[in-house]
Amino acid sequence: MQLITSRDNPHVKLWRRLAQDSTAYRKAGQFWLEGDHLCRAALARGVQPLQVVLTESFQAEQGDEWVGLTDQVFVLSDALFASLSGLESPARMGFVVAWQAAHEVLTDVATVVLDRLQDAGNVGAILRCASAFGYRQVLAIKGTAALWSPKVLRAGMGAHFGLHLVEALSEADLAALQVPLLTTSSHEGPFLHALLQAGDLPPKCAWVFGHEGQGVSAGLMARARHQVRIAQPGGEESLNVATAAAICLHASATVSL
Repeated sequence: MQLITSRDNPHVKLWRRLAQDSTAYRKAGQFWLEGDHLCRAALARGVQPLQVVLTESFQAEQGDEWVGLTDQVFVLSDALFASLSGLESPARMGFVVAWQAAHEVLTDVATVVLDRLQDAGNVGAILRCASAFGYRQVLAIKGTAALWSPKVLRAGMGAHFGLHLVEALSEADLAALQVPLLTTSSHEGPFLHALLQAGDLPPKCAWVFGHEGQGVSAGLMARARHQVRIAQPGGEESLNVATAAAICLHASATVSL
């Protein structure tokens, strides 16, 4: 274990960028995981850290559990760790994990497409739903919040490590998909429950969820097999996109049960 005391240490400067800059992982080829829950979720999926970073208090309590994962284990004072953390309540430990951009679009698997979603919480929640309901792949159109940013990782609660994730795609890249596209709409198309009852909801498809304000692009709407509505008998104008995604993904998942 190496003890670090300086805010100006090169490792600390890098960890701070990874923890606080949403796109720093792309240039660094590494991403930051903070908190034992996320770190354990990564380990459970076979992910091994490049570096383990512990606070002094955490090391005293649980350090023996983490020191065998890599030969690069660092210990910081709790105050120094808090200075690099992106959380209001720092989690006292973290991993640095290697990252490499994925480019291949898997053509024949259940897929979620994110069309320029801006909110990291929504993106992470949808990734979590995708993993829970058996979707293998998430494709992000250019303009979507960075998938491996600290905020999206926290909202995903470990879902990242069970998914094939591809970022910065164009609409044209989706032509490779061999599964039908379904889009959500507030005002057009058949209702989700009607498609389910009629047996017209494909068990393997690509659900497209769009920008929080603008919705799915006109180009993707035009390519969809169905523009699907969710019944809202309470009369609200629309649903939060992550809520809509949970409903749609669960409905498709039940088709194959």
